[in-house]
Amino acid sequence: MPYVVVDVDSDVAAEQVMAAATDFTERRPELWPNISGGFWQLHERGPTWAEATEGSPAVWARERYEWSDKRVVGTTKDSNVWQPGGTWTLTAEPRNGGGSHIRVVLDRRWKGRGWLFYVPVALFGEQMFRRNLQKTLDVLRTQRS
Repeated sequence: MPYVVVDVDSDVAAEQVMAAATDFTERRPELWPNISGGFWQLHERGPTWAEATEGSPAVWARERYEWSDKRVVGTTKDSNVWQPGGTWTLTAEPRNGGGSHIRVVLDRRWKGRGWLFYVPVALFGEQMFRRNLQKTLDVLRTQRS
């Protein structure tokens, strides 16, 4: 997969974004609408890490997430479309005047039928992942109100 970088400035606080990114409770599919609630599964969890299977029956990945105050890195352990070792990184930095700057970097390699997604992701990946992030930010805005 091409290296995809998505940068978004938001009125949602960095702390709220990080809280959602590290929330591995049953609320996770609500916070991240691209995760199918019936498919999501938490395998293990520690104070600064978690291992979960996320996605949907069509595209799924078991990932180990590790985080600090401003950064979450998900590393693929198993997937039906990605090779092990690829990463999904989210950073959330406070902006002057409020809100946050969020960066999502996807660095994954396709396998098997995942190659069917190569061209659409190469052409439209940034817009697609930006739209997915925007859905989460919309959820977080409604929770803040």
